[in-house]
Amino acid sequence: MDLSTLNEVQREAVEAIDGPILVVAGAGSGKTRVLTHRIANLIENYDIFPSGIMAITFTNKAANEMKTRIESLIGPVTSQMWVGTFHSICVRILRRDSDRIGYTSDFVIYDTQDQKALLKMCYKELNIDDKRTPLKTSQFKISAAKNDMLTPDLYEGRYGSDFREKGFIELYHLYQSKLKQNQAMDFDDLMLKTIELFKQNREVLTYYQNRFKYIHVDEYQDTNRAQYTLVQYLAAKSRNLFVVGDADQSIYKWRGADIRNIREFEDDFPGARIIKLEQNYRSKKNILDLANSVIANNPNRRDKNLWTDKEPGEKIGYYMAYDEKDEAKFVVEKIRTFTREREYKASDCAILYRTNAQSRSFEDNLMLNGMPYKVIGGLKFYERKEIKDILAYMKLVVNPSDDVSFQRVVNEPKRNIGAKTIEKLQAYQLERDCSLLECLPFVSEIEGIGAKASKGLTEFYGIIDRLKSKIETDFVTQIFDELLQSIGFIELYEAEKSVEADARIDNIYEFRTVIEEFEKRNEEPNLRDFLAETSLRSDQDNIEDQEDGVLLMTLHASKGLEFPVVFLVGLEDTLFPSFRATDDPEELEEERRLCYVGITRAEERLFVTHARNRNQYGRFEARHASVFLSEMDKALLENFSESRDSMNFETEKPEKKHNYFAQNALKSKQSFFGKPSASNAVTATDVSDEAERRYGAGTKINHKVFGPGLVITVDSDGETLTVAFDSCGIKKIHSGMAPIKRID
Repeated sequence: MDLSTLNEVQREAVEAIDGPILVVAGAGSGKTRVLTHRIANLIENYDIFPSGIMAITFTNKAANEMKTRIESLIGPVTSQMWVGTFHSICVRILRRDSDRIGYTSDFVIYDTQDQKALLKMCYKELNIDDKRTPLKTSQFKISAAKNDMLTPDLYEGRYGSDFREKGFIELYHLYQSKLKQNQAMDFDDLMLKTIELFKQNREVLTYYQNRFKYIHVDEYQDTNRAQYTLVQYLAAKSRNLFVVGDADQSIYKWRGADIRNIREFEDDFPGARIIKLEQNYRSKKNILDLANSVIANNPNRRDKNLWTDKEPGEKIGYYMAYDEKDEAKFVVEKIRTFTREREYKASDCAILYRTNAQSRSFEDNLMLNGMPYKVIGGLKFYERKEIKDILAYMKLVVNPSDDVSFQRVVNEPKRNIGAKTIEKLQAYQLERDCSLLECLPFVSEIEGIGAKASKGLTEFYGIIDRLKSKIETDFVTQIFDELLQSIGFIELYEAEKSVEADARIDNIYEFRTVIEEFEKRNEEPNLRDFLAETSLRSDQDNIEDQEDGVLLMTLHASKGLEFPVVFLVGLEDTLFPSFRATDDPEELEEERRLCYVGITRAEERLFVTHARNRNQYGRFEARHASVFLSEMDKALLENFSESRDSMNFETEKPEKKHNYFAQNALKSKQSFFGKPSASNAVTATDVSDEAERRYGAGTKINHKVFGPGLVITVDSDGETLTVAFDSCGIKKIHSGMAPIKRID
């Protein structure tokens, strides 16, 4: 096999055969190339049987790519090897020996939906209210426990003295016993049960330790405790463990990844050999130098410096926007220039952001300019469930005959209204020749609809009817706010306590910004016109994607990808890094690694942007430049901003230009088309003072979901409270929308 195509360090890694080996593979340094050549080298030059080699990856795509590359080097040998994901490897082991831990060999594997269905049964048996404790919350918590190798008994041993955990412990025990009863395992069980099998059956463990002499693990920095333990068991005898990873690209702590696994590799395997791949084949020199200048600020990292023999390339473009619309305009104009001059195709350009909600301003500007785009790893803004649900409510308020919107949201959130109830309504609808909504005042007359469903339908009708009466008098923002308060979406998603739910909340508040922008553009804004405008936008969204389109995605979704041109946007404190990193050094380090990942996605051109002001959570507020901007080597930046001193990040203290949230409080006191009178006018100061009187710093409150807490601060908008809750730490909530009561 020809190894001359490898650089000196890559070849050193490929020819390292025995003992534990950690390959620290910087971004774009050819880690997959090293892994596949190493496996091929073992077979061809060292006569290692393919059946004695295991290679573990995180995705099926990565496993298939690995197989293809190995076979291109030495022919069809991968069928004899074990190359697959952690889960697929565990399934193979369990199919052979699961009877030793009380399972048949044909046990079933429950996916997310199956898991939900089983949890529903447990909820019913334990009389748990899924509105107070959403299924997703329990799913997430069970998964986190299993990834941390905590069985129900171990979890109870650790947290049993905490009365707040009593309900979950009972649920976890019941859920796990029902899985066993059904001869089923969920995805996390596959790992946990394999470890259990090895612990309880020495001969089984010995069999696999003897069989697999050489074990390879890709993306080792992303392993959780269970995955780490599995690898430790398999490699304990031969110690021929070859892991590839980069602690600087560890960005999945929220998913259970433990960076200590790669940082402490030498402690786990004394005498381990460390090989660093630092030559990057992807990016121009200026891009790598910028990445190095940022990541160097993380303490306790393994010394590594990416370099390339490519030319420096263009400087990194820097732009300070006035607000998120100006930011989107700058980015889209740059892309238009690139495509017009045929320097790059639209699909060569990627816009990377921290949260999904940020995509909206870029989508709007791309649509305005007739440019095709694709949202990778997520839905387009107006296709997201929470947005479609709110739009369906609004459509029904304007048009009671909209049966499609009715069926979408009549049981969203849950109101005990099932398919049979809808069938009864439809039968009654045919008799009366009216819409489904118009049937609801007569629900007591409809035979076969139970008391719970009848109550839910009556409540639903009340919400729509109440909002319908306000179409002619209230601003769209007022209708939106009352709708949210009535249906409780924010509280519902807050109760889930998951990353996905947080993203949904961000999207809902971003949608409020859409409404505010509509009201500012129109002299006589109303709900009908807003829905008409939004429908045109969402219809444009649904136009079939052309092959050549600008790529939009979160920074997490960009991992493993590369693009000729990258726009890294929204570099503002509390956005990127996120607000969670404000007082948590570990969170800040992970956010910095995420920034490093974003920078190193760029091959030829990179632009970094931020806004001095941003509409967020229904407010237009001043923003501070991200700490990551202050860490970038300014000699590498080219300023595209109008302000020449805009790169003075350390001293920049932007002033608040507007507070549209407070302005909306002003609107709410006036008639729809009239001006405020002296008697009902209210100012931003009034709003703030009134909130201070209700919920000043030091006020004790009780939240319907989070329980008791203490108000730390009240923002200048007068409505956003920072609260320290006993149960879940510090959170920001909106006093006008959150279900809170003052405790005197």
